[in-house]
Amino acid sequence: MTDKKAQDDISSVIEELEKKRDEKPNSFIARHHLALVYKKAGRIDEAIIEFQKSTEIDPLSAEPYVNLGAIYFEIGEIDKALAANEAALAISPKTAQAHANIGLIRQQRGENNKAINAYTEATRHNPKMVNAWVNLSVAYIIAENNEEALKAALQGVALDPDFPMAHNNLAVALYYNKDYKKAKVHADKALEMGYAVDPRFTAAIKEALQ
Repeated sequence: MTDKKAQDDISSVIEELEKKRDEKPNSFIARHHLALVYKKAGRIDEAIIEFQKSTEIDPLSAEPYVNLGAIYFEIGEIDKALAANEAALAISPKTAQAHANIGLIRQQRGENNKAINAYTEATRHNPKMVNAWVNLSVAYIIAENNEEALKAALQGVALDPDFPMAHNNLAVALYYNKDYKKAKVHADKALEMGYAVDPRFTAAIKEALQ
């Protein structure tokens, strides 16, 4: 599909969804679907408006708050991102994606212990959330808890063997657990899959194996 064709298609979808929204301005589904497509089209300001309107129409739905939080995080509005995800958890405390998003926010702020807590909650509520396990492994490495880092990294690869970052993080965890041969295997795997493994790390593995 060409870029122009894709653009035409998404414009057509937006036009149809806008029509539905205008016909039913108090429809949560119409507003929320439109917001998702606005986001996909890069129309961020309009997406924010529709997500906010969705929260007004259905204040007991956590999903639009999670989506708002994701947008705010992407555009660097970190305080708003945190507030949106916390609002989602106030409605539905078991929302794994909100916990995982808060983990990213805490990690970006350098609040590593809080990040660990958030990622752990995400994996507790959704044990199959690969990104939460992968990010949790990083947080544990930062905390120098190498045993827990390895457990989290192994879980990430087990859940998605085709995720390059999972192999990279497992390589790092194995390295810090002094299993250099396996670290090289997974670093090489990450490289084969197109992940930009830090050359300093590959050099450190090579030196450790000598």
